[in-house]
Amino acid sequence: MKQILYERLIQYILENQDRFYRVAYSYTRHQEDALDVVQSAVCKALEAHESIKNEEAIRTWFYRILINECLTVLKKRKRLLFTDDDLEREEMYYEKGYEQDDDLEKELDRLELDVQGIIKLRFFEELSLQEISCITGLNLNTVKTKLYRGLKQLKENIQEADIWVS
Repeated sequence: MKQILYERLIQYILENQDRFYRVAYSYTRHQEDALDVVQSAVCKALEAHESIKNEEAIRTWFYRILINECLTVLKKRKRLLFTDDDLEREEMYYEKGYEQDDDLEKELDRLELDVQGIIKLRFFEELSLQEISCITGLNLNTVKTKLYRGLKQLKENIQEADIWVS
């Protein structure tokens, strides 16, 4: 049974590696960090494969590992202090096929990190609210509240930005 789950996990990872990279990139917005996050999440998943209870749980279980790795990288990044020389040398990298609408991205950035994650999982990864609840460890009603509050705030921010442009 465990061997079958392990093989299904490997199959799932191979089939969805582009999706995992897209999620990691949407959080980190850096190619190297996104690749590191996916690699680290895959390693952790393979090391802890025995904790999978059943095949239906693989998706949410892996996304939870992936999101936690993304948040770890973001926390580490906040702790780093950059000098002016570092900022001048760093070039922006845009991954083809993974770009988001700049306006939408800017407005998403204005939301709380957990709300951003819920919106990204719901609309970019097309996960159900129940799956998002399992991934984030939040109560289903809390996920719904944060999602709808975030969407309302996003709509207000976009409308506000449109007023300034007009």
